[in-house]
This record gives sequence, C-alpha cells and structure tokens, in this order.
Amino acid sequence: MTPSSALQITDAWALARAQHDVITHAQLRALGYSDEAIRHRLRTGRLFVLWRGVYAVGRPNVTRLGLWKAATLACGPLCALDGESGLALWGVRSSEGREIEVAMPERHSHRLRGIKVRRVRGLAGHTTEIDGIRVLSLPLLFVQLAGRVPSGGLEAAITEADKLDLIHVERLRREIDALGGRPGVAPLRTLIDKATFRYSDSELERAMRPILRAARLWEPEMGVWVNGFKVDFYWRELDFVIETDGGRFHRTAFQQTRDRRRDQAHTIADTEHLRFTHPQIRWERPYVEGAVTKVAGRLIAAVERSKGP
Repeated sequence: MTPSSALQITDAWALARAQHDVITHAQLRALGYSDEAIRHRLRTGRLFVLWRGVYAVGRPNVTRLGLWKAATLACGPLCALDGESGLALWGVRSSEGREIEVAMPERHSHRLRGIKVRRVRGLAGHTTEIDGIRVLSLPLLFVQLAGRVPSGGLEAAITEADKLDLIHVERLRREIDALGGRPGVAPLRTLIDKATFRYSDSELERAMRPILRAARLWEPEMGVWVNGFKVDFYWRELDFVIETDGGRFHRTAFQQTRDRRRDQAHTIADTEHLRFTHPQIRWERPYVEGAVTKVAGRLIAAVERSKGP
C-alpha cells in the first residue's frame, strides 16, 4: 500500500466516522478514489449501498443517526430532516415514523425508498445541525407540522421542547409570525394563543358571571383563604371552591406539586372543588358551564334537603 493510498483510507474512515459511518460516492471521489476502487469495495463488502450514491462503511446496518445522515446526503447538500424525523432528532419525539422525512428547496425528480421528500420554500436560514445532521429549525418544523398532525400531538411536541429549554413559547410565537404566508402559520398561532391564554382578574370575573348564573349560583367570595390556600371563587354555604389556572404550555414541577396539594387539601376537608384553565373558560364554555351546573345543582339540593320541609 502506498503512502497516498493509506492517507486516502484514513481520510475516508475519518469522514465516515464523523458522518455516523456513512459516506457518499462524490465524497470518495473527492478523496481520490476511482470508480473502480469504489466498485471493488462494494464487491468485497467494505461498502454497502443505502441509497444511490450513499454507502454504509464497514457494515450494512447503521444507527438511526446514520440513516438520517444518509437520507439527507441522498437528497442533496441543502436538505434537512423534516416532520416526525426532525422532531425525533431534536429529542422531542421518541420515534420518527415509518419513513424518514426530508425537506429540500426543490422538488426531487424521483422517489427514494423509505424517504418522504417535501419541497419547502425559503429553507435557507431556517436549518441547523444536530450531531452533524441538518434539520429544520424548531419554528419552521412546527409550522410544517401544523395541519399535518393532530393538534394534541403538536402541542405535546411544543411542550416537550419548552421543558427541554429548546424554545420559549413567547419567543416561538414571535418567530412564527416572521414565517407568515406558509399554510401552517395560522393554525400554529391559534394553538399557541389558546394554550397560553390568560384573563386578567376583572376579565375572569366577567367571563365567569354567565356561567355562574346558568348554574343558579349567587355571587361568590373571591380571593379568600380556604383550607390553607387562597382560592378564586368560594361559596361558603355550599363549601364549594372553583379554581382557575392561566394558560401555559407546561407547568413546572413545583407548580404542579402545589396544585396537587391544593386539590388534596380540599379533598381532605371534604370541600367540593373544580379546577378549570382560562382557555377552557374562554373556548369551552359549554363544558365548563355543564360541569359547574351539575356540581352546584347537587350541592344546592343537599343544602335544601338539610334544611328540612
């Protein structure tokens, strides 16, 4: 083996290792390998075809990261992981779906087995690299997914990204506005606004009034302490509490623990209680009204029975 061929091999192995054990035909040619040398390595089991012009090095099976890297290499240098594959690479999904999803600036002229290719305009400036694999930025990725996946699944992905400090929802809301004109912007904006909606104290009081009237409830005490906690609405005669939470994509562990303790304190004291979010009160009024009416009706009937004929 000549010194130059030994250097070739070293360079190729180093590049393949950096790319999760995959390499392209063009990269091998740039390192000085001839077409015949590449064919020889394919015949002798040192290279294995993954997609046309993209090879696994040393063994036919590569890791998931290797497949993702190979898929983006097979589709072109400006391509990036998209969809569920992109979410999985970002770490906000545990699985990436049946096909690898790749975004590219131009429509591909032919199908590639196991790869779903989508043309995404304005791709430049909206990608990044994770583990050496190009992937859509999270704002563009969420816009791409809006309308293609159920809102609950998209909300779960945004929540996970927020928990991991990959995004902050307020900043995400501003960033998607800059992506205006894309089909997913409007539904994603609506999803974020509904999930993070919050009334002021006076707005909450006004929003609850028709719900309380429908439930035959009189004016409550507000902001009083019950069972060791300051509550939003309280009917002393009924020993009935309604609590409300401002919208947010996720609550910290401390907030969740405090909420559970509040609810547990009411349960231990045998205080009837309901908890609603501000978005529920704003957009799911029939449900909230029905729940309050049912519980209030039961409590009012019990109080009336206790007073006797």
